Amino acid sequence: YCVEFKTESLSHHCALETRPYARWMQYLREGHTVCVACQPPAMNADTQRCSGDGHNADGGKILHWEAVGNSQCQGTWKKIRQLEHCSCPLVHSFIFT
Repeated sequence: YCVEFKTESLSHHCALETRPYARWMQYLREGHTVCVACQPPAMNADTQRCSGDGHNADGGKILHWEAVGNSQCQGTWKKIRQLEHCSCPLVHSFIFT
């Protein structure tokens, strides 16, 4: 499944990322909608959910996130909705880990 989030805040460290495999962090912006896919092996076999997916967090609750590969690139977002398939552009599409 896929979860859409609205990015509320992010650290300036995201924009400073220059390593080739991590340049995607430069495209993160406050106010943008991002899609995060929940797939194995991140999905819990028992619950069929990914940790941090915002389940039961509707109603504007602010959730925290951190980028893999650069723990200084982090911020907050709000869950918009859960979908069967992600519909965001590739540059705004991520995977739970």
